Amino acid sequence: MKSLNSRRTRAIVVAIAAGSLALTGCSENKGSNSGKDSKKDQAEAAEQSKAVVYGDAAASTGPAEEVAGAKSGGTVQVFQESGLTHLDPGQIYVSDAGQVANLLYRGLTNFEEDGKGNVSVVGDLATDSGTSSDGGKTWTYTLKDGVKDQNGNVITSADIRHTVERQYADFIFDGPTYLQTWLSGPKYRDALKDGGFGSKHLPSTVLDTPDAKTVVFHFDTARPDLPQTLAMPGYSVVPEKTDTKAKYDAAPVSTGPYKIAEYKVGKSMKLVKNENWDPKTDSVRHQYVDGFNFDFGVTESTQTSRLIADQGDSKNAIQLTGGVEATQIQKVIGDAAVNKRTIKGYQPYVMTLTFNLDRVKNKAVRDAITYGINSKSLIAGEGGAYGGDAAPNLFAPTLPGYEAAYDPYGRLKTPAGNIAKAKELLKDVPAAEKKLVYAYSNSEAGQKRKVAIEDALTKIGIDVVAKEVDSASYYEQIGKVKNPYDMYVTGWGQDWPSPGTVITPIYDGDQVADGSSNYSHINDPKVQELIKKALTQEPTEAAVTWKEAQHYILEKVNPSAPLWYTKQFQLYGSNIGGARYSTESSYIDITRLFLKS
Repeated sequence: MKSLNSRRTRAIVVAIAAGSLALTGCSENKGSNSGKDSKKDQAEAAEQSKAVVYGDAAASTGPAEEVAGAKSGGTVQVFQESGLTHLDPGQIYVSDAGQVANLLYRGLTNFEEDGKGNVSVVGDLATDSGTSSDGGKTWTYTLKDGVKDQNGNVITSADIRHTVERQYADFIFDGPTYLQTWLSGPKYRDALKDGGFGSKHLPSTVLDTPDAKTVVFHFDTARPDLPQTLAMPGYSVVPEKTDTKAKYDAAPVSTGPYKIAEYKVGKSMKLVKNENWDPKTDSVRHQYVDGFNFDFGVTESTQTSRLIADQGDSKNAIQLTGGVEATQIQKVIGDAAVNKRTIKGYQPYVMTLTFNLDRVKNKAVRDAITYGINSKSLIAGEGGAYGGDAAPNLFAPTLPGYEAAYDPYGRLKTPAGNIAKAKELLKDVPAAEKKLVYAYSNSEAGQKRKVAIEDALTKIGIDVVAKEVDSASYYEQIGKVKNPYDMYVTGWGQDWPSPGTVITPIYDGDQVADGSSNYSHINDPKVQELIKKALTQEPTEAAVTWKEAQHYILEKVNPSAPLWYTKQFQLYGSNIGGARYSTESSYIDITRLFLKS
């Protein structure tokens, strides 16, 4: 996924024969809350990582299966605290924009789920999930007939080529990089400096479009996870005729069931039906409601209060990526009628206090903070046991290879912090190295986290200088290599259930760049060696290597102090129909909603 804002809700290879797995990864948008039985929650989390099926043409043919009791008409009200950083598909790697993307855009493939934890990859613009040959090095896709954008233009292979090539352009800096690096290596921008906007294109030996309906990807090694990669919002199609480059963020063109009628950045957005979307070509999405009205800047406490009261438009409302505000959880679970209007589930995010290694160079300081940080108080601000569990390491319970007992810093034994151990590590550290700049989001959640982190670090002798960052651009700001901060809270969820989708995007030294999810700027030769090794191994062997990589990263480098695993606990209005938890997004499944009356 990417980060939890979910951001990048971002990486890697699990062979289908061994059971390729899928959950969208990214960065955290907020990450909220689930149940209070942690062991039961973690067992259920493991169930979210069932083997994914790659769908054939029949599975990819629309229309999508009808939702029981669905009706047409009306407008869904959407509450969200932070504005959207991006609407350009190529820039989308966070969960809030990812949710919106599934209403607006289509890619070659998409995820489909049955509400019971079973996830498949189906053809979206393509007729199926893809056909591999040459030992998995070559993948061929055929486009469906009759798919048009909102302007009535037919989507062709030229649009797919353009979508891929524009990812090489400098103005695309905040989205996924899997496909580009797989096609052209870590320095992929050098292979197509103008992003395909000039006369040069990727050679047919890399990306071939022999006719208007066919797209062929050629890789130098097997890429069995390509269908899942292409299902990421960041690889949704951008029609070539209407691409306005860097300006596309402000007025993107829809290929999904809805289109943008009005957008006031950071304030509101109105979606209406896209008349050129044909349900017969779409096996995933529905178009039950007339539209969606997004209201940005609504705090989680206000969202929760409105949804509990369930009056007026709030009856038709949902939370996008926010959740039930911590202090109001008891009101929700204590009222059966309200609690019935909730969705719950373990999210794939691990929240960490990430260190900028260019600035916090003393490992003793990083270790002291990791021992001394108070996960218990941080989780209390998220809703206690409904908000998350203390994280002992960098892998979430939803991830294959998760080691529940791997706890090198004693986070499970002392979730409130081991102050004595932290002070011991800091006793010989110069005062200048103990003065650290902490960046925090100006959201309600960010404010709570600031208080908890300042309190814990002050107790162990760290002089915290807190700097507020706009919540809508938070990941963009900390994603700058030359950012002026020493540490910041980040959340990452796997792009699909493989440890490589955690290790590669956030701990790969080749990913140190503006807009990258390597927020710590770790660039360690041993880590690089282990990543390269794992990416060439079969899944069973790779699992061992990814485990070794996590242990080395956490113990020998420590770029990120694990804080907590997030849970989802969202509330919706009484007139909302079709609501269910999405295993793939870890939020409400926005593709199937309708209004009951």
